[in-house]
Amino acid sequence: MLDKIDEYLKEVSQFHSETLSEIEEFRISYNGKKGILNSIFEEFKKVPNDQKKAFGQKINTLKQAVNAKLEELKSGISMDSTTEKQDLSRPGYPLELGSRHPINLVKNKIIDIFKSIGFAVADGPEIEDDWHNFTALNLPEHHPARDMQDTFFIEQNPDILLRTHTSSVQIRYMEKHQPPIRILAPGRVFRNEAVSARAHCIFHQIEGLYIDKNVSFADLKQTLQFFTTELFGKSKIRMRPSYFPFTEPSAEVDVYWGLNSETDYRITKGTGWLEIMGCGMIDPAVLKNVNINPDEYNGYAFGMGIERIVMLLYQMSDIRMFFENDIRMLEQFKTL
Repeated sequence: MLDKIDEYLKEVSQFHSETLSEIEEFRISYNGKKGILNSIFEEFKKVPNDQKKAFGQKINTLKQAVNAKLEELKSGISMDSTTEKQDLSRPGYPLELGSRHPINLVKNKIIDIFKSIGFAVADGPEIEDDWHNFTALNLPEHHPARDMQDTFFIEQNPDILLRTHTSSVQIRYMEKHQPPIRILAPGRVFRNEAVSARAHCIFHQIEGLYIDKNVSFADLKQTLQFFTTELFGKSKIRMRPSYFPFTEPSAEVDVYWGLNSETDYRITKGTGWLEIMGCGMIDPAVLKNVNINPDEYNGYAFGMGIERIVMLLYQMSDIRMFFENDIRMLEQFKTL
């Protein structure tokens, strides 16, 4: 058996190759499960105890020689030799192109429309305090309008919560800037609502704020008329009286969608009119809360849910699709 190991040692020392396939065959022949070294170790079990020391040393010498030879061969192979048999003219593997999320597509389109008439973009934190989310917006504690915005509270005394609207961004901006102010506040908001095809506990809003001297309700209507024409291609709107604690007077804005198809009948409930946002003239109490003189300045605000606009533009029926990360849905927007 010792003579056989010496033959293997001589074979290992004389072996030479510059191709990975031959080196791999060499490795398997010695180090594989059914390789030479494993068979020698099996034979070693039958060696008399007084001879095991000599045999063991010889086997270890062979094992070390095999591993050393493998390292030597692999380190000596150049990069050229590993690619010499590859067809470099073949096209590479196709890379999947990503796409923008439909919410971002519509959000950016809305921002571009309002930027064209002088609006800037403002941002703020998603975790807010009670003052910026409620009280400064004319929603004092125990005000019944707070029930409209069931809230995720993180801490109490003081109250810290996930913002329920991006109006808090407007408050923060007004605290630091004096009029004239013309901003958009896009962002993610949170409300403790049951998740369904039409509602979700997470959604996105975009709100607008304009403050200056002698701003009228007519200015607000003209701005929203321009927006609906640019976004939907539909210029006919109506404004219905409504209630918001931070605006007075307040209105809901409907756009005339038409009744050209069965889908139009369904989404407008047969009326042809579709509600898209809320708006109003800023309540003087809100201006006082941020140290802006309501006798000198006034303004308007408006806000809409981005998911609702996306669902209208792309005829999507389930808001939950935006949050399921389904690649099949997102792939439809690659060309947009």
